[in-house]
Amino acid sequence: MSSKSSINKKLTLIPLILMIFTSVFGFNNMPRSFYLMGYAAIPWYIISGILFFIPYAFMMAEYGAAFKKETGGIYSWMEKSIGPKYAFITTFMWYASYIIWMVNISSGIWIVASTAVFGTDLTKNLSFMGLNSTQTMGLLGTLLMISFTFVASKGLNKIAKITSLGGMAVTLLNLVLLVGALVVFALNGFELAEPLIAGKSDFITSPNPNYHTIISTLSFMVFAIFAYGGIEVVGGLVDQTEKAETTFPKGVTIAAITIAIGYAIGILLIGMFTNWSLIANKPGVHIGNFSYITMENLGYQLGLGFGATQTTAIMVGKIMSRYMGISMVLALTGAFFTLIYAPLKQLIEGTPAEMWPGKAAVIEDGMPKNAMWIQCIIVVLFVIGVAFGGEGAAKFFMKLTLMTNVAMTIPYVLIAYAFPSFKAKKEIIKPFVIYKNVTIVKIATYATVITVSFANIMTIIEPATKGDLSSTIWMIAGPIFFSILALLIYDKYEKKYLNKEILSQQN
Repeated sequence: MSSKSSINKKLTLIPLILMIFTSVFGFNNMPRSFYLMGYAAIPWYIISGILFFIPYAFMMAEYGAAFKKETGGIYSWMEKSIGPKYAFITTFMWYASYIIWMVNISSGIWIVASTAVFGTDLTKNLSFMGLNSTQTMGLLGTLLMISFTFVASKGLNKIAKITSLGGMAVTLLNLVLLVGALVVFALNGFELAEPLIAGKSDFITSPNPNYHTIISTLSFMVFAIFAYGGIEVVGGLVDQTEKAETTFPKGVTIAAITIAIGYAIGILLIGMFTNWSLIANKPGVHIGNFSYITMENLGYQLGLGFGATQTTAIMVGKIMSRYMGISMVLALTGAFFTLIYAPLKQLIEGTPAEMWPGKAAVIEDGMPKNAMWIQCIIVVLFVIGVAFGGEGAAKFFMKLTLMTNVAMTIPYVLIAYAFPSFKAKKEIIKPFVIYKNVTIVKIATYATVITVSFANIMTIIEPATKGDLSSTIWMIAGPIFFSILALLIYDKYEKKYLNKEILSQQN
């Protein structure tokens, strides 16, 4: 009876596609892409899907199937594929990407909170004891990080349940965008607010003057790659899939195509009611608040389209932006409380305890409390360092976004680079195989590694080509800092424990 029940629970094609879609597809990626590239963002989602998403998802599936009984996560995968040093650096860089995420969100969440409460972004007016808005948000971000760490260290992580409520609300935003945009489009006589004046060239040239050079255009690829984040869930779905050998590759391919088309349609929908020059070019509009301004504009255009007065249309816009703000506050708060300890806990539990100094590796009440406070100090230092860099809000949030995108995509390179070694190890039992010969393995690895590395290099050097050396330095500083830290931790562990262990075995 139990075996029959487990068979019935296996994922078929459609549920598999839906699970991948909901794990990967992110609403915010569409308005942010429109802000940066307009319709010209669409081809990059297709290119990234082909060169990154599909080959990398298949790698994750093979890793996940081979190591499904391992509890160490990425560390176990890399240790058995290449070795413990590479495994630790990769896992540490994966963990570090969440540090940068917290740096971003701890400051950026105040835009979300302002929109949820007031229906608009008022953070540009923030000031405290002579500090400008950017510095004040940095200070608020510091207080938020300390507060969240304090609450989470007490074991009160049940607030993470808010994530499901926020997740559902954010998912509904996609439906609101679809229906609302089509209604505005119809009410405006089927004319696009962002017209396709130049035809095909509108899908190549961005309306954003900051994305007119070859380097800046190519750097957008990192945004498209980041938009496919969440595919790590794929690694755990293989053994839950019915007839995985045929269903899984088909599901991943269809999901990738569906997600790419979904992003393309979403960007087109935004163009139905948003004129880039009129909305994105306004003073005070930046990548951190554009998603909320987009939804406010949708509500405003709906009101005007149905013949409402200017006052009523503005009110509808505020309601729409508040809805998005509340949804995102719930989702980000739940995610923050989860990510403030979950990646750190996996890093500590997945690696040898001897690697960590003092009581850093101690788990109390299911939480790595001591390590969480060390993490808090590191995040605060980054937040203060970036916030007090002497720049306006637009550059501040652009810098945080770029730092997050680069940090979150670097582990993809390291995991993909290890794949040929994983395939070459005959002692690793591989119950699920997509890449059946060495040539295909190399093509998939090169495609993934080169695509992500190239996108990151372009993203890192692009600000420097325009004289913004500070953004380039910060994007390099994060990975270098965490790489050096990882090497120091491992070097100490190697000298103190590994070498002694080898000598004792020889004696």
